[in-house]
Amino acid sequence: MKTWRRPSWFALLLTAAGMLLFVRLGCWQLHRADEKQQLLDRYAQAAQAPVQPFAAAAARRPAAAFPRYEVRGRYLADRIYLLDNPRHDARGGVEVYVPLRRDGDDALLLVDQGFLPGNGSDQPPQLPALERGPVQLHGLYVPPPGVGYRMGGNALRRQTRWPKTTVYLDLPQLAADLGTSVYPRVLALDADRGSIYQRQHVLDVGSMPPARHRAYAFQWFTFAVAALVIFVLRHRKPRSRDVSQP
Repeated sequence: MKTWRRPSWFALLLTAAGMLLFVRLGCWQLHRADEKQQLLDRYAQAAQAPVQPFAAAAARRPAAAFPRYEVRGRYLADRIYLLDNPRHDARGGVEVYVPLRRDGDDALLLVDQGFLPGNGSDQPPQLPALERGPVQLHGLYVPPPGVGYRMGGNALRRQTRWPKTTVYLDLPQLAADLGTSVYPRVLALDADRGSIYQRQHVLDVGSMPPARHRAYAFQWFTFAVAALVIFVLRHRKPRSRDVSQP
């Protein structure tokens, strides 16, 4: 006795198309996970790379993804920006950014000082004093953190006192606020045990880190298996039992 119903061409094509789509989506998620993991690995390795003069970045686009530069200049100590409650810390706090002017350069370089944890109140933490004279800095030249959702418009324009606080870092808005051009990346300073700032910088890969991409890949592959199981169950005949007469 046959235990299998002959499927229609429509059912075959629909199941095959669905499985192919789910598998392709799963493979795409795995590919994105590998790309982001490689990006994170390069970022981690860049912290140990040799220091290069920043003039290379000023003259042309850096060849390395995350070059490590040495920069000389003076802080604009009265123009401090606070990125409120960065994503890498759950306790609350601010990431501190200060513009730096290099000698003979009209463009400003935004320097990421590091993270200061919250103090349990609505007020920002106390900021340590900045050097007023020439400084020599070392750090990674990295893209600014993602802006996410721009809720509430340009908060910098409405603030008249410094330091200014923002929930996202938009370099064109900062350039307009400072009245001069700003480099398209920021200098994330190297870790310093003697500094009050926490400088465990994490590369911003958006809301989809590699682990989440892999989780979505597993989900799509599960859908492909589920489509095959549903197809088999719908076309399998139940076995009939012989009922013997007494």
